[in-house]
Amino acid sequence: MHMADALISPAVGGTMWAISGGLLAYCAHTIKRSFRDNLVPLMGVLGAFIFAAQMINFSIPGTGSSGHLGGGLILTALLGPHAAFLVVASVLTVQAFFFADGGLLALGCNIFNLGFFPAFVAYPLVYTAIVKRQYGSPRAWAGAIVAAVAGLQLGAFSVVLETQASGISELPFGTFVLMMLPIHLAIGVVEGLATAAVVAFVARARPEALPTAAPAHGASIRLRPVLIGLGIAAAAVGGVASWFAAPHPDGLEWSMARVSGKEELEAPAVGIHHSLARVQERTALLPDYGFKATEAAPETAAPAEYTSAPEPEPWPAVNAGTSLSGIVGGLLTLALACLAGLALRACSIQAACRNG
Repeated sequence: MHMADALISPAVGGTMWAISGGLLAYCAHTIKRSFRDNLVPLMGVLGAFIFAAQMINFSIPGTGSSGHLGGGLILTALLGPHAAFLVVASVLTVQAFFFADGGLLALGCNIFNLGFFPAFVAYPLVYTAIVKRQYGSPRAWAGAIVAAVAGLQLGAFSVVLETQASGISELPFGTFVLMMLPIHLAIGVVEGLATAAVVAFVARARPEALPTAAPAHGASIRLRPVLIGLGIAAAAVGGVASWFAAPHPDGLEWSMARVSGKEELEAPAVGIHHSLARVQERTALLPDYGFKATEAAPETAAPAEYTSAPEPEPWPAVNAGTSLSGIVGGLLTLALACLAGLALRACSIQAACRNG
């Protein structure tokens, strides 16, 4: 559900940048007032894990589409809504600047769609009301599925609204909605199952990692096995399991293809769209999670009788560029999320010193 700049006008993109920026400032201010000792390492490792998990697209049977985890609900259940929103922003920022996944103009939209609804709507209003701290129970699995579906449905609908408000594409509102919501319903079910499984594992192994747990001295030391386990999982998923990603278009690309016949739309070649595209070309070290393509020498066309249909891409797609992207992206996300956490901890300590 990473929106490209081709869907977004400068007015809508700028507005959503401002809204997401305001939410980030609010989250940072809230975290400073009640900082947990174990928050920094959890933010970093979970950010790396979600980055890696988003590289694995899973097929949606009978549709020719695929989906991937958004990760917002998992992060919120383990970090709380405010820290989760910061980590979602870290993941999406790394993806947009270094891997050209999602547009720079649309970054504010993507942070809002994938971060706000799971953290501040689905989690407090649905997840906590159903689960009631009974992690691992049947109601926890049901609550996670319902909350994940609700968050993704709201995010998908927000994508449609932002696209329509921009008015630079020819995607009709009604048809676009009818494509986006059902396909993201299926993705939400998988997201809920993954959320319930991860939260149940952490709750069983180290319940003090959950944001609802009372802070305890030395919590970061006791969390070391969980952090190591999540770190190994992030490296394995990003470095190897990403080869097994489904080759089908994701839910947003599939919906656009069903409506317009194209999985990707052309962005305006002038103005801010062109300028940001140039910036992204320079910053994207591994565009589309692979090595930059080099221009090949033109080949002489073969006679018609010797031409054949293109061979299907191999699966699993064993690719060094994909593996490098998973490892580098995870490390960049870990670094960015940890830097944000350390800065907030420093501000929290300074505020405590002034008040004490």
